[in-house]
This record gives sequence, structure tokens and C-alpha cells, in this order.
Amino acid sequence: MRGSYRIMSAPIQKAAYTAAKSAIPAASRAVAMSEAENIVPSATSSTETSMPWEGWFTSFLAKTLGDKSYQKLRSYVVFMPQDIHNLEQQPLPGTKVTLTEDGKITAQFRYPSPGSQPRVSQPDEDDGTMYEDPYVGSYYTRDTRRRFDDPAFPNPELEAAKLAILPEDDPRVNELRVNFEEGPKSSPGNKGNFATGPSDIEPLRTAMGTNHALMNASLDDNMPDHLPAPNWWDEQTKVVEWHKDRKLPIPIGRTEWGTIPTRGRLARW
Repeated sequence: MRGSYRIMSAPIQKAAYTAAKSAIPAASRAVAMSEAENIVPSATSSTETSMPWEGWFTSFLAKTLGDKSYQKLRSYVVFMPQDIHNLEQQPLPGTKVTLTEDGKITAQFRYPSPGSQPRVSQPDEDDGTMYEDPYVGSYYTRDTRRRFDDPAFPNPELEAAKLAILPEDDPRVNELRVNFEEGPKSSPGNKGNFATGPSDIEPLRTAMGTNHALMNASLDDNMPDHLPAPNWWDEQTKVVEWHKDRKLPIPIGRTEWGTIPTRGRLARW
């Protein structure tokens, strides 16, 4: 019966534990950190129990009373006697769960063992993308649109106009002017020294390790270097000549086919 060994007297329990201790498989042993990398995990869990004393009382009753009488007694005493997990909250590795009515297909808890599976393949970004690591989620290192927004001076044009009309010989104004020209400032970063010790994590990947110098260098690499232009830009001379030849008013740009309804392209005069 489940948990019956707990009602044993202390001398009997100690004797059972001493007798079963020698039966613990040799594979169940402590492993040093230096050995861990060289140990190949088994694909299957051990079929030998590390607690051979478990259920000795039920085995004794079954052998003494016979299977029929034992099952009848067990049905009176045990709650849900037909539970294949024996009311264990976590299934035992050796317990096979039947998935089909014929019993040919079964499943086991954590089988095959996770340690015996192939290593996880971490995907990389496609060729030509910015980062090889697809898990770079820091946006502030690429936020070029708000690069020059200073929370201390949300309207730099207005602040510059204010400083221009203030007296230049006032030391307080000079201090404001210096602070305005320096721009935003912040902590220089912890240089990879955290509370748990030094770390080799890239500073831009940590909020405590980054600083404005590194952020600005990253923003320099991400600044847009292209000037978008409409697709008719290189043919604007032809567009103008086409309308002049037909004595039509020259439009701003060129109407692309399919972007405007037919009634919008018909002359109304």
C-alpha cells in the first residue's frame, strides 16, 4: 500500500533501509563538475529502483494472502486502487501509460530522456541582416528617429532662442549654454562589473553596462544613408514633354497606372 513503510517502527525501518542500501545501483552516484562534461546521458531511465525498500509491506501481504485476497483488501483500504501511478503526483520513469485499447502503444514520463536528445539548433539571421544573433531585441541602439531628442531639452530650437536673448555675461546663462551644447549625459556604465562579478556580455545588451558613447556609435552604424525618391524621378523630363506635346497641364509627379480610379484619370473639359 502506498506509503505503508511510514507506519513501520523505527528499528524495522532502519533494518530495511540498511539492507536495501547495498542494492542501490552504482549509476546513482554523485558526479564531480569535472566529470559532468564527459558523461554521456542514457537514452532510457534506469530500470533499477534507488528505493528497493519501497512497497515491501504490500509485497509481503500479496505473498501471504494471495493475489485475489490481497486485491480485495487493497480495494477496501486504498483510494483509487486502479490508478497506475499509485497516486503519485509525478509519474515514475518506469511507469508505462497505455495509449491504445489493445495496449500496444505506450508512453513513459520523460522518455527518451532530454539529455540524450540532440543539442538545440539556435537559428541565425539570414545573410545580409544586421545581427547574426536573432535574439537582439534592443531597440534603443537602432532608434535613429529619436536620436537627437533630448528629454532635458524637448524643444532645442526654442531653448537655443532663449539662450540667444539672455545676457552673455551672466555665469548662470553660460552654464546653461554649456549644458545645452553637451547634450544628454548619463552614467558611464559599469564596464562589465556586476554584483555577481565581471561579465563578458556585450555592454549594449545590458542596461547597466551601456553608456551614451557606445549607444551613439551604434546609432552611427544604423543612421539612414539613402534619399528616397519616387520611381518617376529619373524620367521627369519625359513626363513634362509628354504633357506639353498634348497641351495638357503638367502635373506634380506622374500618375501611376492602377493607383487612381479610371474616373480620376478622365479629363472633364
